[in-house]
Amino acid sequence: MPKSAYRLRLPGPTEVPARVLLATARPVLNHRGPEFAEMLGETADMLRPVMGTRNEIMVFASSGTGVMEAAVANTIAPGEKVLILTNGQWGGRFKSIATALGLGNDVEEIEVAWGDAVSGEALRERLAGGGYAAVIAIHNESSTGAVSDLEAIGAAVAETDAILIVDSVSGLGGIEMRQDDWGVDVLVSASQKALMCPPGLGLASVSDKAWKRIDAERGQARFYWDFRKALDWAKKGQTAFTPPVTLVAGLHEALTAMHEEGMANVLSRHARLSAALRAGAEALGLALFPSSPITSNTVGVFHVPEGIDGTAIVRAMYEDHGSVIAGARNAFRGKMIRIGTMGSISVEDILMDLDHLGQVLVKLGADCDAEAGVDAASTFLGRNG
Repeated sequence: MPKSAYRLRLPGPTEVPARVLLATARPVLNHRGPEFAEMLGETADMLRPVMGTRNEIMVFASSGTGVMEAAVANTIAPGEKVLILTNGQWGGRFKSIATALGLGNDVEEIEVAWGDAVSGEALRERLAGGGYAAVIAIHNESSTGAVSDLEAIGAAVAETDAILIVDSVSGLGGIEMRQDDWGVDVLVSASQKALMCPPGLGLASVSDKAWKRIDAERGQARFYWDFRKALDWAKKGQTAFTPPVTLVAGLHEALTAMHEEGMANVLSRHARLSAALRAGAEALGLALFPSSPITSNTVGVFHVPEGIDGTAIVRAMYEDHGSVIAGARNAFRGKMIRIGTMGSISVEDILMDLDHLGQVLVKLGADCDAEAGVDAASTFLGRNG
């Protein structure tokens, strides 16, 4: 057990505000009744400006991976070619999903180094050969802290007959999303990250271009994940199958809080606090991991100092301070740490992260000033208040 109070500082799931937790404790509603229909409709109305869309929003009892699978299952038929833009863990997850659905022989990738991002120009060159049914991209690669330029990617895909599928599980609500303007045809996300809810809700929004593929029966295997059913029921203020009504109540409350703050303010808060964390980490000797032109505002990913084991940092942050951060579960295990900067984060959260991190680094033998991170972040925040 940790010596201090438990602090959930992962890149998801994130700490849930008290008002959202209280909303999930309200009496359970009839999922076919008028009260739930009203709540679900208001939730969709509040999600649209967050997603940047006019589409109907479909809600599933699901993790993020569930709606990732749904996006593939509904839009891609056996024998159709898929192009995945892979720059970290989640491109690989999409490849595994496509393979499990029997599409593996028709899956191609543009792979770049972890921490980098596929450019719109590189994609346009690849698409010139034609023949792709879909392009799949990760908005915010939480394994590396790299963000894709969806505007450029969407523009390249829009020149073709392919649709663009985007995973914004760890980006939506903390990084700007303009689905309609950027030509994102299928956008999927989930409740437990920047939307600051408990895990358990998957979200999907689909363009007219993608609906033409979904509505055409071409041998796709789908039942629970069938977007056609989900859309029909969404128009009635319901879901096709029994939803976790308490989580919908929580998401409704979380979105209410976000709109009270103002979405522009929510996004600027994420940008400011993530930049403060990066400034503090640099002062402690932790180099930024991503090399992409756009850096994440929802997760800070850092190389650990030479001679220090990243897994030891993660363990000591928890045991000594109750701060639960993440390492890596891949080839970078022990070489990086990841700290969530999404959801209901505050200045106090960032300064406490850096205070704990400085103490742990000194304890583990790093050559740094334990207070340098807090000092650097405070200076940054003072200049960018």
